[in-house]
Amino acid sequence: MYRDDTKVIRIGNRMIGGGNPILIQSMCNTKTEDVEATVAQILKLEAAGCDIIRVAVPTMEAAAAIRRIKRQIHIPIVADIHFDYRLAIAAIESGADKIRINPGNIGAKERVQAVVEKAREYGVPIRVGVNSGSLEKDLIAKYGGVTAEAIVESAKKQVAMIEEFGYDNLVVSIKSSDVMMCVKAHELLAKECRYPLHVGITESGTLLSGNIKSSVGLGIILYEGIGDTIRVSLTGDPLEEIKSAKLILKALKLRTGGIEVVSCPTCGRTQIDLIGLANQVENMVADLDMNIKVAVMGCVVNGPGEAREADIGIAGGIGEGLLIKKGEVLRKVPEKELLTALREELLKMQKEQE
Repeated sequence: MYRDDTKVIRIGNRMIGGGNPILIQSMCNTKTEDVEATVAQILKLEAAGCDIIRVAVPTMEAAAAIRRIKRQIHIPIVADIHFDYRLAIAAIESGADKIRINPGNIGAKERVQAVVEKAREYGVPIRVGVNSGSLEKDLIAKYGGVTAEAIVESAKKQVAMIEEFGYDNLVVSIKSSDVMMCVKAHELLAKECRYPLHVGITESGTLLSGNIKSSVGLGIILYEGIGDTIRVSLTGDPLEEIKSAKLILKALKLRTGGIEVVSCPTCGRTQIDLIGLANQVENMVADLDMNIKVAVMGCVVNGPGEAREADIGIAGGIGEGLLIKKGEVLRKVPEKELLTALREELLKMQKEQE
């Protein structure tokens, strides 16, 4: 069972599963108890393209803060719960749009049932989260270590526990920092899981290694038609997670819209600061809502030809560059004015599209 066939689940004002668009998630790294800082970060993430946000709920104060946070944001908020079932109940009562738990960590079945009954009362979905780093000892012994099969069996066992209480408003997440193990686990689970899957490579690392591992893992899983929401887990600013997730979805043709920036690798012909220029262009276009491709090329030898498939672009020369639109050279521009000239032309194009 793959993406188009999964159960449709409502999370706040968003719908996932059943072929709905894949949504991007992230998690705040602020203290949830600090409402002002958490709201400020969520609003930035919203502006960057975050669809669903998760916050840590380690204390009753954090659970209570959800109510005040929710009043000031515009996307669904998910409460991340570990161990204490009372925090899950409190978070639901405070307005969490979804809760994330591992039923195996909650304790006695009566405690899991109490969480399920509160979720049922408020119509809140439960995300069943299983991590390779916290598998049950009996499963590790059964499979001779942490394996994809063990991860899947753990997830199925946790889901079955909640289903016993007659609740199927569920999202499932299975994660591992081992990319290929994570891929295999999703391939196994997707064949028999009717619930939407939240996909990610957990603890994937820093900006460099995390992006590579997430791109490889998510790329394979999403290309196979698996996954309803995604998170690129990075050690760093959550805003980077959103940027990366959007690029992964766009590269797979699973999301359109927004400006795509392409740039050539540097070589001995490069006469301008191409690396700096490409980064500046990427930041400059972040606030523009157009479905176009912008090329940043390093020289005037191949630049115009390479930029032909882009809607607009610039190609550098010695102290100057070419402004190119639809493969045609518009004019030469001094290097220090290239960015401004490109911005002005983009604003004209945006106005024409409105």
